[in-house]
Amino acid sequence: MSHPTTGLLVLDGGLATELARRGHDLSDALWSARVLADAPEAIEAVHREYFEAGANVAITASYQASFAGFGARGYSHGDTVRLLQQSVTLAQAARAQVAASDSATTRDMWVAASVGPYGATLHDGSEYRGDYGLTEDELVAFHRPRMEALLGAGPDLLACETLPSLLEARAIVRVLREHPDARAWVTFTCRDGAHTCAGDAIAECAEMLHAEAQVVAMGVNCVDPVLVTPLVRIMAAATNKPVIVYPNSGELWNATARCWEGSATRFTGYLHEWIEAGASWIGGCCRTTPEDIKVVRAVVDGG
Repeated sequence: MSHPTTGLLVLDGGLATELARRGHDLSDALWSARVLADAPEAIEAVHREYFEAGANVAITASYQASFAGFGARGYSHGDTVRLLQQSVTLAQAARAQVAASDSATTRDMWVAASVGPYGATLHDGSEYRGDYGLTEDELVAFHRPRMEALLGAGPDLLACETLPSLLEARAIVRVLREHPDARAWVTFTCRDGAHTCAGDAIAECAEMLHAEAQVVAMGVNCVDPVLVTPLVRIMAAATNKPVIVYPNSGELWNATARCWEGSATRFTGYLHEWIEAGASWIGGCCRTTPEDIKVVRAVVDGG
């Protein structure tokens, strides 16, 4: 299992955003994971588009996939394992296609298996609040089978993302330790420029993750671009590991109405500022596009 190490890297952008733009219905509790069962070729095509836009890393369509979620749709345990692992193999196939079609490229490309927070499976926006009230042991029990299934498909690393709390990050780390060869990044979603959505100091989160050898990078994702710079500065001061940034568009998710509200901020205008603050792995989250990733690629390449 290889994984990125140092230097500036480009992550992909919003997967669900592109799937919805292509006409796929993401309105139910499985979100983009639904397309794993219904139209896997569409997911592969989006991964391919992001690699072609210049991404070094593809994040799989497993963010909202869970045994409980697929089970509620009638899928067996074995079916769920197959779908989780398919999320990895689709990204791997897209990488292989892009590498084969452009033999001149020297760009490294990795596949990061998405491990979303428990709140994502509730389909109520609670990953942006962190108020689901589970103990650390309960969170370990939730994440263990999913992380095990994803690792079985051989991703380069896990993307443990949109975590609203230090508590859930600790649970993730406990499961990670059960797989000594596995590597992961951990990113939080935050309510302001210094705290996670649950109110934990981002400095404390960074200090905890810095001590974990299997955590190869840390940062923030699905946050408003205007909050990113102070968060990056705090984390960069606490670690020499890569600091990751992949914000959303700046709009707010209305979990009741199932829509994004407010005004978008084109996060690409902040790229130089974030790099100067200490960010080195940069991409986009919800409502960002391959066009945004092309801009990130140009900035990283010095354009």
